[in-house]
Amino acid sequence: MAQMNMKEAIRDAMRVELTRDPNVLIFGEDVGNVGGVFRVTEGLQKEFGEERVFDTPLAESAIGGLAFGLGVQGFRPIAEIQFVGFIFEALDQIVIQAARLRWRSGGKYNAPVVFRTPFGGGVKAAELHTDSLEGLIAQSPGIKVVIPSNPYDAKGLLIASIRDNDPVFFMEHLNLYHAFRAEVPEGEYTVELGKANVVREGTDVSIITYGLMVHTATKAADQLEKEGIKVEIIDLRTVSPIDIDTIVASIKKTNRAIVVQEAQKSSGVAAEVIAQINEKALLHLEAPVLRVAGPDTIFPFAQIEDTWIPTPARVITAVKKVMEF
Repeated sequence: MAQMNMKEAIRDAMRVELTRDPNVLIFGEDVGNVGGVFRVTEGLQKEFGEERVFDTPLAESAIGGLAFGLGVQGFRPIAEIQFVGFIFEALDQIVIQAARLRWRSGGKYNAPVVFRTPFGGGVKAAELHTDSLEGLIAQSPGIKVVIPSNPYDAKGLLIASIRDNDPVFFMEHLNLYHAFRAEVPEGEYTVELGKANVVREGTDVSIITYGLMVHTATKAADQLEKEGIKVEIIDLRTVSPIDIDTIVASIKKTNRAIVVQEAQKSSGVAAEVIAQINEKALLHLEAPVLRVAGPDTIFPFAQIEDTWIPTPARVITAVKKVMEF
């Protein structure tokens, strides 16, 4: 196996699919010769040509419209939105046109489009570059929302997303692009969409989370284990649809849970997870399910973002609260 960081794993997934399927295309702002603002697509235009990996104008609505139109015509576009905060210009194409196409057409047409976008705080980026907007897309039916936490999952999930016949919103945390290297198989493999992963076994409390917060939760769990509290960590991987079966199985074992997300607290993925837990596992709980999340404010300026983003200390406090309930 090769050692890759998440950026390299994502690039390798696109290379695999460009090689395998001539209908796969990549486009977006600066993704061609430059290789994208984070160099995720670096070298792919040179390898596959300007007809398959190409730059677009600075117009997200045009990127979304092009992706939708090509998808209807049998292509499998990978459209990069340069930063997540720029999706508002393309929401009509993403959640109205692409997400609703199969339903609107009675299954006659599909929109097999992947919308890739970086997101997430901790890198001191400018406004609109770091917001966590997964809840906005997850609330829209007809589109999957995928957020990997490690290189292995990133490659397998992206290949699965490209092959999916419905649109996928694929979010890549900025702080994970170069965070660490891990073993990633060469060639093709997939990680099932809509299937969570138990990344750490435990018996006392379940932490349900995704993306960078998997690593925040792991740091908290390491400290808690020294105090005799064994934490189980579930990485959702796909935040829409949510793998509630894996969550319920964990809660039946631990009887306590917290949900951790970087996004603002209200109306997000954590709220949906808790709602489904209450519907399907309430009688297995010995304490209310708590949320650890960003506060309900606009994402702050770089100088104070480290106090805004959930930390291992905040996770530890929440775990102890449910343990003492």
